Amino acid sequence: MSDHLLRLTEGDDVAIARDGFEPGATVGAPDGDTLTVPAGIPGGHKVALHDIPVGTFVRKYGHVIGVATADIRAGDHVHVHNLSMPEGPSALASGGVSPHGLPTVPEQLRRTFAGIRRPSGAIATRNYIGVLTTVNCSATVARQVVRRTEDEVAALHDQGVDGVVALTHGTGCGLASRGEGWDVLQRTLRGYARHPNIGALVVLGLGCEVNAVSALMADLGLEGEVPVESFTIQDAGGTAAAIARGETLVRGMAHDLCGTGREEVGVEHLVLGLQCGGSDAFSGLTANPALGVASDLLVAAGGTSVLGETPEVYGAEQMLAERAVRPEIGQALLDRIDWWEQYTTSQGTTLDGNPSPGNKEGGITTILEKSLGAVAKGGHSPLAAVCGYAEPIPRPGFVFMDTPGYDPVSVTGMVAGGANLICFTTGRGSVFGSRPVPTVKLATNSSLAMRMAGDIDLDCSGVVEEGVSLEEMGARVYDLLLDTASGRRTFSEELGLGGEEFVPWQLGAVL
Repeated sequence: MSDHLLRLTEGDDVAIARDGFEPGATVGAPDGDTLTVPAGIPGGHKVALHDIPVGTFVRKYGHVIGVATADIRAGDHVHVHNLSMPEGPSALASGGVSPHGLPTVPEQLRRTFAGIRRPSGAIATRNYIGVLTTVNCSATVARQVVRRTEDEVAALHDQGVDGVVALTHGTGCGLASRGEGWDVLQRTLRGYARHPNIGALVVLGLGCEVNAVSALMADLGLEGEVPVESFTIQDAGGTAAAIARGETLVRGMAHDLCGTGREEVGVEHLVLGLQCGGSDAFSGLTANPALGVASDLLVAAGGTSVLGETPEVYGAEQMLAERAVRPEIGQALLDRIDWWEQYTTSQGTTLDGNPSPGNKEGGITTILEKSLGAVAKGGHSPLAAVCGYAEPIPRPGFVFMDTPGYDPVSVTGMVAGGANLICFTTGRGSVFGSRPVPTVKLATNSSLAMRMAGDIDLDCSGVVEEGVSLEEMGARVYDLLLDTASGRRTFSEELGLGGEEFVPWQLGAVL
């Protein structure tokens, strides 16, 4: 590190401009030399530390992030205009992202939180009424039911009721009743209906859809576990009658849930979903590795942590596979990468299409660079299992779930699999929520934390800007996660976010 440049690993070809440079600026390099920056470089973007000939691999984090597409001079801005994806990216990365190993687990580490114990023995972090639709045709009625009752239910927060949420989606008919698309939908609906954070449930259909209410209810088998009611709009007598019936059911369920209490339970009941969105160059330096420390602490204490977003580990998957406790687990991850390569090719794109315009504006150039920062969320714990989208998450330990990189779809799969807490890092800014599961949002830089203060639960920029150790920042994240699991409301909850982010991964033909 110099006052103005961050070189992440000895031997890196590039460093990060902490605050940006004006054209012609002269800056001190990490090795003690000086660099002249011929063109302006935004904060967070990469600066060449030495001359890099065209066709040469470029390294950051100690790993290849791309190949030079033009001759690059010392001090030049390194970005999309002179850096691109190399051939065979998966073979270029192995070993850890950083020299940090598993954190030291302090003897006084918190190992309990205040959870809600369900009759089945499952532990919840929130207490919601869900209005779950079998088909898009019943989505509007479900949303109307929630719109007309949510203020009343929200007023019961002090009595142990966290809210009511419409779990609507864009499918349920016009699809085959077998195959991958059907299986994913059924797993997702079943996962939400049976989620511990759902204290009572209304299942609502139209009446003639492929995904019939009667069949779904039989599959759920919830009788005796949580209060559950189901009906169709056609049987209720139309839209107005269905809305009225739904309102009556929700109000009655809310009344019955009043008085739900919490008790101290072990952190082995926590299932933490790790997510990032609106990433920037600081994501891999501050919030992501700090969350990785918290993830390792949770796993060490007996909990479960889940990494996903398969397209956003592309090029870094070998690092995760090397951490697998058994060879077949590592191979299962590599097999999912192969599937994604074939899938994106069949859709006329590539996995390098993942970095968004916002990611690139924030200094991320290739999916390799993004992935090397993204996997830092998973810390360094051994990889205990790999599971499919919305499948029940194996416990305990560090687990990988195959999900798309698109945040709502990814988190939907994690929640369906059993995640009862989400932690979401962001560098560009995010307004994500995930009812009925709380989302804790971490900022990667202080500018974002100040600009969107009403959305950010913890600013992790101190790792770079104040010299806070990753271990200390990770401990702060860990404590915040346990406080949140115990009922502390996140900013996204205070703002009422998370009602539109139930988005099952839609696969297969639309018929």
